[in-house]
Amino acid sequence: MSNKDKLQVDSQRLAEAWQNTLPRVLDESDRAEVKADEAEPNALRVRISTAGRTMYNFDFKCTYVDSREVKVELVDVERGGGSVDERTTIIQTLVDDYVRHLHECAQQLHALTHS
Repeated sequence: MSNKDKLQVDSQRLAEAWQNTLPRVLDESDRAEVKADEAEPNALRVRISTAGRTMYNFDFKCTYVDSREVKVELVDVERGGGSVDERTTIIQTLVDDYVRHLHECAQQLHALTHS
């Protein structure tokens, strides 16, 4: 990756941009919290909380590979403070949906990350 293609945005500024943009691509009832990853300046930590009775919390790590591409990794899924089996069909469907939304958020922020 060339220097020109490296992420050149301050991690706090990037986290704030994600915090403002992500709710617009998620379902209206879902809530998101975005923080800069303290260990990696090109990564963000994202927690998405589902509404309603399910009350799942999905933790993702979003790492910028370069100024345009983001790698999304599921870190954990919790319900009521305890871990759940991430292999169930409903969880996998939700994870796939959230990964798509996270990529969509990254796309909407190309003007900031790829300037």
